[in-house]
Formats: sequence, structure tokens, C-alpha cells
Amino acid sequence: MAKQMLFVYNPRAGKAQIRSNLLDIIDTFVKAGYEVTAYPTQAPGDAVKAVRERRSGYEMVVCSGGDGTLDEVVTGMLKSDERLPVGYVPAGSTNDFANSLKIPKNMLQAADVVVNGRNFACDVGKFNGDVFIYVAAFGIFTDVSYGTPQDTKNVLGHAAYLIEGVRRLPSMRAYPLRITCNGEVIEGEFLYGMVTNSHSVGGFRGITGQNVALDDGLFEVTLIRRPTNPLDINNIIRALVDKRVKSEYIYTFTTAGVLVEAEEPVAWTLDGEFGGEHLTAQIESWHQALEIRVPGE
Repeated sequence: MAKQMLFVYNPRAGKAQIRSNLLDIIDTFVKAGYEVTAYPTQAPGDAVKAVRERRSGYEMVVCSGGDGTLDEVVTGMLKSDERLPVGYVPAGSTNDFANSLKIPKNMLQAADVVVNGRNFACDVGKFNGDVFIYVAAFGIFTDVSYGTPQDTKNVLGHAAYLIEGVRRLPSMRAYPLRITCNGEVIEGEFLYGMVTNSHSVGGFRGITGQNVALDDGLFEVTLIRRPTNPLDINNIIRALVDKRVKSEYIYTFTTAGVLVEAEEPVAWTLDGEFGGEHLTAQIESWHQALEIRVPGE
């Protein structure tokens, strides 16, 4: 009897390349002994519902799309009664988490990893009761992903993030925050912050720090205080690009959890999608909560 697979895909992700690869991807799954139920998403939230309300009998759930699609599938899985391994065929503009897991960019190679790879137990983030996979962030640049039209992302890819971010530099805004973690309190005005479990964010590798492990129960945290002059901005940029450069405006540390309290609502992004505005953000690592398919050793 064939094994059952639910395949959830976003037909518009990236440059809509799933359309030209769909039949070959499904063929790969079928040849590996799976009976495939394909579900194309139509609107935000579809993937969460499809996975959470799936019928019983599936042995694996696979998704294809960008980080947002993966986020929805993982959210649906972690909120369902039965947790299954998740396979991922990346098709987005940046695919940060797939890069961290060394899942191939080539869609057919990624499909092969789904059926011939191994399960990897990785950490997942909790954010005020919501789920995120690899990054929760606030401040400058963070709304670029959800604020940039999908068609623009499709055409420009990584450049869409850079162009849109640089355009907004003159309007930088800082937030007065109280940040509690590891038994310490940090207070000040911050223009950017990210809590990550990834080797790259926005397509930039190494920005989250060195020796990042995706299954150690720890986040990598980066916070940037408000600079006082243009020279400080240049120093901040250099420090982000080259970890050997130090800046008094950048805090970096690892933690299993962090509490961020603000005087006014702060807009957050979760895995590149709008995560709402919050006065308080309680962020915790959900240690090895997700089984995801990765290349075999």
C-alpha cells in the first residue's frame, strides 16, 4: 500500500518556478512510493489550515514556497494533534532557513532530499503564543519583506530587500525598550533587533554570528541602538558585515528566551511576514520541536 503524503505549495512564491517543476516534483514523490495529495494555497493562512485540519493517515507533510509558506506549514503542524516529519522544497526569493539546513536550491534535488534524506530535530521559536521558524525581528528593514510586492520580489530577488531598505534609511525610527534576558536588563532606544535561529537572514550569511546550531535550544540575538551621527551608522554597517569590527551600538548574545517591553506598540516580523504590533514580546526557544527532512550524512 502506498505511503500517504500531503504536498502544500504556494504557486506564486519566488518567480513562480513551481509551475514548471510541479509535475517532476510529484513524479519524484510517487516513484519513492508515495500517494500524493496536492494542495495549492490561495491566500494567507491556507497552509496552516490545510496542515492542521488534514485527515489522518499521512506519513509526511511537504511544502514548497518561500519561508512564509514553510512558517505556515510548521505552525499548522505544531498546532495539530499528530506531528509528522516536514519536507521542504524551497521556491522563495531568499529561502534563509533552507540555506541553513543545506537543502538544495534546485527544486528537483530538494524533492529528492525529501524522500531520500533524513529527519533533523530543529528548534522552533515561540512568540507570544505564535510560532516562528528562524527569525523574529523589529525595526528598520524588517517590514521590507512583507511591504515589498510579491511581483517586485519575483523580479529583483535579494536586490528587492536591499533597494527597499536603503530607500528607508532617512526615516530611521528608534524604540525605547526594556530587554530582559539571561538575568540581565538592557534599556535604551533601539532601531533594530532580531532573534534568530539561522545562518542567514534576508539572504545575508554570517549576519547572525559564528558557530550557529539549529538544535541547541538557543537563539542568536542582535540589537542595534540608535546612532548619534552618520559616522556611527557607517561603523554599525561595518560591524554587521565584518564580525571583527566592534561597535558600542550593537549588542550580540545567545539566549533560550528574551522579554522585550516597549512604551508603545512595536511592529514585528516573523519569518519575513507581518507578525503584528506588540507592547510586550515574550520569545522562547522550543527545543527540537520540529522534525524536518535534510540531506543525508
